[in-house]
Amino acid sequence: MRETRADTTQAVLLAVLLHGLLVAAILLSMLWRPSEQVSAAGSPLSSELTEFSDLSAAMQRTLRNRPEPLPQPEPEPEEAQPLPQPVPEPKPQDAVAPQQQSPQDFIPVPDETTQEQVVDTPTPNRAEEQKVQEAKAKQAQVDLTEQKRQQEAQQKQRLAEQQQQLENQKKLEEIRRERARLQREQDLSAQKLQQIADARAAKASQAAAASTPANSGNQGVDTGLAARYAAALQAAIVQKWTRPDSIPVGAGCRLNIRQLPGGSVIAVEVVEPCAYDEQGRRSIEAAVLKAQPLPYAGFESVFSRNLNLNFKAEDR
Repeated sequence: MRETRADTTQAVLLAVLLHGLLVAAILLSMLWRPSEQVSAAGSPLSSELTEFSDLSAAMQRTLRNRPEPLPQPEPEPEEAQPLPQPVPEPKPQDAVAPQQQSPQDFIPVPDETTQEQVVDTPTPNRAEEQKVQEAKAKQAQVDLTEQKRQQEAQQKQRLAEQQQQLENQKKLEEIRRERARLQREQDLSAQKLQQIADARAAKASQAAAASTPANSGNQGVDTGLAARYAAALQAAIVQKWTRPDSIPVGAGCRLNIRQLPGGSVIAVEVVEPCAYDEQGRRSIEAAVLKAQPLPYAGFESVFSRNLNLNFKAEDR
């Protein structure tokens, strides 16, 4: 049970009062002493009277010449001893505090309870103190149980998050593998389409060469080579173009392509006649830019910086 300031003050006052009573008792015992009585026990004294004339001459001279006795001072009356005074009670501020046996508890927050409140508050008895201690122990057990429950919940949550991360990582790996597989298939399809386009261009050039003799009219221009060049351009653009559903297969559109030697495209524009809608026109222009550099090697004699190409819609 914690000792209050009032209990400490009361104990100090009682201790000082007890010491004062002890000192007063000692002083009274020293002052009050019984008068000393002369014991009458001992051998009896005997005396005999002798006449002056019976003494010798020398003793008579001695008795005649003896000095007169000095007058004895009258005894002064004894002063009355003062009565012992009671020891004044020490004031609370002058009382000596007892030595503290154990270190004082650290109070992090100043106690705002006044002295009047401390005095008015009754001191709890042992039964109430035991109930308080039991309640504290129960609350501590409840807090410990709640802390363990929270720790277990946090542990389960961490395990669930780790499991979710592992599952997400597995899904990402599967998605990457699927994308790689699709990319390989797309590359194989592109290679096959390129081979088909090359075969078509070769067939077209062969057919044009077979139907039209070389250098016949057109001011000496090889019409077979021009046809093969047009077929090569057609195949290169189809390879990079995704035909919209609104454009039927075989629909034609005229393209004006401005290019540099080597096949680099400067600009491309759809001109009339063109059967494509706005979406189809934008898509074919984008396909021409993606297909650059356009075919150039082997077609130098029929190359033109400003080229008009009759494009026909085809599937890859």
